[in-house]
Amino acid sequence: MISLAGLVLPIAGTLLVYALFHALQILYHEVTSPLRHMAGPRNPSFLFGNFRQMAKDPRLADKWRAEFGANFRFRSLFSVSELHTSDLKALNYILTNGTMYQVSSVALAVRKNLFGTSLLSVETDDHKRLNAAFGVPQIRLLTETFVEKAVHLRDIWAQQVAEDGGTSTIDVSIWLRRMTLDAIGQAGFNYDFEALQKDAPPNELSEAFTALVHTPRSQRNAGFRIAREMVPILRLLPLPGMAPVWNARTQMERIGSKIVAKSKAEIKAAHGELKAFGGKRDLLSILLKANMAPDVPESYRLNDAEVLGQIPTFFFAGHETTSTAVSWALHALSINIPAQTKLREELFTIATENPTMEELNSLPYLENVVRELLRVHSPIVSAQRQAMQDDVVPLSKPYVDSHGKEHDSLVIPKGQIIHIPILAVNTDKEIWGPDAAEFKPERWDNIPAAASAIPGVWANLLTFLAGPRNCIGFRFSLVETKALLFVLLRTLEFENVEKIRPSASILQFPTVVDKPEQGSSLPMLVKIHHAEA
Repeated sequence: MISLAGLVLPIAGTLLVYALFHALQILYHEVTSPLRHMAGPRNPSFLFGNFRQMAKDPRLADKWRAEFGANFRFRSLFSVSELHTSDLKALNYILTNGTMYQVSSVALAVRKNLFGTSLLSVETDDHKRLNAAFGVPQIRLLTETFVEKAVHLRDIWAQQVAEDGGTSTIDVSIWLRRMTLDAIGQAGFNYDFEALQKDAPPNELSEAFTALVHTPRSQRNAGFRIAREMVPILRLLPLPGMAPVWNARTQMERIGSKIVAKSKAEIKAAHGELKAFGGKRDLLSILLKANMAPDVPESYRLNDAEVLGQIPTFFFAGHETTSTAVSWALHALSINIPAQTKLREELFTIATENPTMEELNSLPYLENVVRELLRVHSPIVSAQRQAMQDDVVPLSKPYVDSHGKEHDSLVIPKGQIIHIPILAVNTDKEIWGPDAAEFKPERWDNIPAAASAIPGVWANLLTFLAGPRNCIGFRFSLVETKALLFVLLRTLEFENVEKIRPSASILQFPTVVDKPEQGSSLPMLVKIHHAEA
């Protein structure tokens, strides 16, 4: 007993000193911060800050903005201060200054645990070097794959509807995740997951992503993963949340190794010549082909390890975000039947069942629907940046602090975490009007002038961010989303059957209000569309 106490007491003492040290650091930054008098919501807990509140309600930032204005502070885990700004001039400055404002060290560490050294877990010029795989010509080639996989999903649902006597209740979110997994496998790596095959066994990678993102425990687990990176000594404790990460990464690396072996064998068989990839359309082959082109500067080339290190990122980003977006699209159209009918009528103006990228992009109402979808239901609700040095950020409107003093700029201390409220900006009533939270595709026929100030790589929206760290795969996601809606809505009709609310962990996904234990879920009444003669 004495020896056990002699062991436990020093460990407990060390942990206490370490915790006290971190608490004093946080307190020091708080009392010396030039933003210390900025208003914000009450801190309900030193350990959890406002983290749990925001995890339960992805739209909480909107409510706080109505109370405190465009600029306020809230508390993350361990009461670390985060600056929320939806001031468009400030956001444009922050997002376009990629050297000054980078993804936070904690966020990078969390991503590295899941993806390894990849596009999402490093702060380099890899965005520029990976552009070869995501240009317009490359996405044009992949459109046929998107349509093919969408047709496969449509046929599965149509058969189920027929077997059920004309209508069927289908959890569309589960099936959309399967379809987009097949799509990223084929379009990304020329790899067949067979997730949509009839009587196929459960897909291990899909199950790993479900455990990581789509269960009621996902929010809690995400919090523990962030906490262990904020306070490194917590990595010594068996905290929850890491098992789903290791499982997902193991599955991604297992499949990635097969893809690597296959690609290397093809390169070897062709003696390393470009023709080894000449007829292939998948992203990996396109990237390898571009990497080998003689006119590509050496600084823009990725070595083999860097190319193959992107595989986990492609798996996750190309699979989860698009399936989440299309789930929200079907939900939005199921509660706005006139919009669903109008869109379907437009889709039938294209004679072919296998449209090209240009044909999909030629449909103005489909474009409106997708823009409105990604405005109101952005899969990712927020992002973070961290100040690499002291700075002063300009504002379009001054803010008043808790002492009544007016400030026309934000004085940012080195290390300050800045919360980029994607969803809050996309649904800001001052920009979009009093109906900003409503899904109305027609609003894009007359875009508010204020929306032109939103910094974004696409469509006057913050959804894909802006600047050097924008989402380089946005074209991939847009065309895949359009292909899915084109194929599904020409054959099927969708009706709402449950009350749905958003729930967020890594992504904002739909859940049934009365059945939170199901996690990500979107049951819908599906039936065959019978066109009038």
